[in-house]
Amino acid sequence: MHKSSGSIEFPENYLQHFHTHILCSSGSMNFVFNGKKYTAKSGEFVFWFADSQLTNVTFSKNFKANVLFVEREFLDNAIPDQSWSIDVILHSRANPILHLHDKDNIKVVSSFSLLYNRYLERGHLFYNETLQLQMQLFLFDMWHIFANEYERRKRTVESGSLYEQFMHLVNEHCMQEREVQFYANHLHITAKYLNYVCKQNTDVTASEWIQRYAKERIILLLKNKNLNIAEIADKMEFSSRSFFTRYVKKLLGVTPSEFRNRLDEKIKNPAAVLTAAGLVAPTGIEPVSKV
Repeated sequence: MHKSSGSIEFPENYLQHFHTHILCSSGSMNFVFNGKKYTAKSGEFVFWFADSQLTNVTFSKNFKANVLFVEREFLDNAIPDQSWSIDVILHSRANPILHLHDKDNIKVVSSFSLLYNRYLERGHLFYNETLQLQMQLFLFDMWHIFANEYERRKRTVESGSLYEQFMHLVNEHCMQEREVQFYANHLHITAKYLNYVCKQNTDVTASEWIQRYAKERIILLLKNKNLNIAEIADKMEFSSRSFFTRYVKKLLGVTPSEFRNRLDEKIKNPAAVLTAAGLVAPTGIEPVSKV
């Protein structure tokens, strides 16, 4: 964890190796995330996943923040509940800035500090275990904050247009429901009309949207080594592993096993800057143990 202000130099290739957490305390920062411009101000929390499409990051002269870099594999292995993590990940990919209320701001600062202090206790007999547990506590706190934001956005979307209601339903049910007719029935319209509504709004059919959402979740599940392929197939309610394998091959161009083998190849050559615990200090920023 680091206190940063003004001109900031992040670790080399940090987006390849780290999930980045930034808690803004003053000033502002601008960035382009997945092709969209964002501005984060004091009291806001910014989260960038490793491999995010991020460009044009700039900071105001009075910018101050606490920055936490967590090695991607360490955080992924610490995730305590996969179903909640999928909702958080997909929400954060579309909404990288979370506005915090005062009590939530205090909680995040405390969590940053506790996690960093635990990271420093290298002499602890159960160092890796306690650090992972502290990471899980941090995730639970963030998910609690996220849940309130998610429910607020959910209520807004549920009262929106037919297209918005469809997108909400896909987000909720695409793990198990991959047929257009299911969503058309819920919206009390025909499948043909639902496809027309989607094409009018985005030039993408309802079926394509369902596949896109399912694809995102399949990738996240396959990255979770705590689940075997048969368990993922069951979670997505496929009648057999062979049906699941064919579906994944259709969406990803490779089988589930081939996808995981490619992930293993990437992990074999980690960057030298990664620490065993998964936290690292960026060049030019002084580490601090107190916030």
